[in-house]
This record gives sequence, structure tokens and C-alpha cells, in this order.
Amino acid sequence: MFSTAIPGQSLTSEPKNSRWENPPRMVDPEESLLWHLEKLQKPKSMEAAAGMMALGIDILTLTEGVLRAAVAEGEHSIDVSLIIAPVIHEYIKGIGDAAGVDYKEGFEDDEEEIDLEQVNMSLRKKEAMEILADIKGGEDIDLSGLEDSESNENMSEEKPQVEMPEPQEEKPMGLMSRRVA
Repeated sequence: MFSTAIPGQSLTSEPKNSRWENPPRMVDPEESLLWHLEKLQKPKSMEAAAGMMALGIDILTLTEGVLRAAVAEGEHSIDVSLIIAPVIHEYIKGIGDAAGVDYKEGFEDDEEEIDLEQVNMSLRKKEAMEILADIKGGEDIDLSGLEDSESNENMSEEKPQVEMPEPQEEKPMGLMSRRVA
């Protein structure tokens, strides 16, 4: 619990002690990619990746973890990680396909779009909770805010007309500008 670094400790330690403070071991993206693929081809690595995907961890998170660990160990730089990340992602995806695991890729496009009905239901639930709180508090109940769901649907179909304001002249604004009478 108390084994964390104290503030300023990095200023007293010898510079370039950590692996990430030194130049990376590999600077060529192809060399780094081959190194990663060799590590990922090991049976234990494949089993671990498939197990993580089975637990619900998305492929994007796995890819970032693999690449961050390599950067932290001083194997390659962050720039090389960005270059080889798509290939590593596809390789891990292939492991999931071969293992027959249902996985999430981790991109925003995979996420289900927010259903408008769910939003409306949550708003109605909030209104109902406020009404219940008023009932428990002994206050008068105002039901004027609640409308039929059919009238809400009809209102959403009608588009209100919006009037555009007239453009106004720009007045000079600045430190040295004067007001002209």
C-alpha cells in the first residue's frame, strides 16, 4: 500500500534508469510487427487472448495493452505502435475467429445506437419518480407536464418554423476603437 513513489522521487533517481527513458530496441515497424506476431503465435498467448475476449474484453483494449507493454519495456516507440496497431488488431481478431469466441471489436460503430424510445421511457420514469416524491411529501400533484405518447409522436413529426434574425452591422470592437456619434 505504501510502496508508491513519493513526490519528487523521480528527480533524485539516476536518469535513464527506466527502459522507456532509453532509445527503443527496435525502430523498424516491420521488425516490431514480426516480433509481436512471433509472441502472439505462442499457444499460451493465443489461449490468453481468446480467454480475454470470452470474458468480454474488446479487441481494441487487448491491442492497446499489448502495444503499451512493448513500449514500457523499451521494445519500440509509441510511433511504431501506431503504425503496427491495425495489423495486431486484425491478428487478434483472427485468434477470436479461430477460437469461435464472440467478441467486440471496441470501436464506436459496434456500440448499439441509442433508441429514442428508451430515452423517452427514461424521461417518463424520471417524471413519474418526481410525482411519487410529491405524493409522499403530501404536495399537490401537477400532471400538466405529462402528455399522451401519441401526442408526443405527432409533435415530433411536425417541424416548427423558426424565424431567422436580421443581420446587424458589426461595430468595431477593440482597445483603440472609438464610438462614432
